[in-house]
Amino acid sequence: MTHSGKKTEGKASFYNGVAGRPEEGLEISVISVVEVETHLSYSVSVQQTPWRPPTELPKNPLTAQTKRKSKKPTKKKARLCSTPEITRVDDYARHLKKTRSLLPESVRYLVADGYYCRAKFWDAVRNSNLNLISKLRSDANLKYLYTGEKNKIGAPRKYDGKVDCNKLKNLTFIKEVKPGVKLYSLVVWSVSLKCKIRLACLSELQPNGKIKNILLFSTDIELTGEQILEYYQARFQIEFIFRDAKQFTGLSNCQSRSGQCLDFHFNASLIALNLAKYEAYNRHSSPKPFVFSMTSYKRREFNRHILYTFIDKLDLDRNLILNHPNLPSVLSYGTLAA
Repeated sequence: MTHSGKKTEGKASFYNGVAGRPEEGLEISVISVVEVETHLSYSVSVQQTPWRPPTELPKNPLTAQTKRKSKKPTKKKARLCSTPEITRVDDYARHLKKTRSLLPESVRYLVADGYYCRAKFWDAVRNSNLNLISKLRSDANLKYLYTGEKNKIGAPRKYDGKVDCNKLKNLTFIKEVKPGVKLYSLVVWSVSLKCKIRLACLSELQPNGKIKNILLFSTDIELTGEQILEYYQARFQIEFIFRDAKQFTGLSNCQSRSGQCLDFHFNASLIALNLAKYEAYNRHSSPKPFVFSMTSYKRREFNRHILYTFIDKLDLDRNLILNHPNLPSVLSYGTLAA
């Protein structure tokens, strides 16, 4: 999210997925709980990603000696290290550790995009007694597990060659998700994470005739390929949190520069969205599956407010109107069709 002002706390260069390039602004990390059956996502914790200036390196004595011999006056410039001591992945891992006690006991999996597929973050997930579901690069370093006969002499053989993600002949075919998209699965060894993972590969036939493979995985090897795909698709619900919070609850409209004020504003915005979802879910009485729309919720609440205003201003019979069978259709006037 962009934010004006050079003195705004936490403003730095972050990667913008929409623009496809780094841009200046603020970044927040959100941990949410997704109900797989209803596809409802509730934010549990939000934290602003801090910006740390690069650390200063010690002076090079050879460089200093060369400067003394030079007659021309030179300006002193501090050399800065391009890699900070604490990375953003460390902050994301700390955020998870602080939030783990707030998550329901039934939560067993942490679903994150491919950026979080790092050994440092996986250690934090494992220490939190959770399993990681994420996405791999197409050139990920994976190895087949050896399942042949064991030698009687020497250490047992563990691996049976490197996985070529462009060749799926050794993977087990699961099903065809939709025309042109096939799902494969296999338990392999991840070199970067240093553990066994259940690989779920989506092989999609492109219009140009080429095949595109998308690698999903879970550190819980007991999960099936269909479950990994279902859980990873549910991760996209967090994007609706950002969309609704920006459009309706003022997530990016804070004018303060202070870190504490920004933190309060971010939390207030997401809490308001949670309350709207909770209230809309409790009022849902239709036999159709519940689908939350912030646009429809806003329209419905506006209709309710204007109806109560007419009742009070025109001295109408409140009980007669509120108990009328056509009241739901009046309140739903102008909402989106589910």
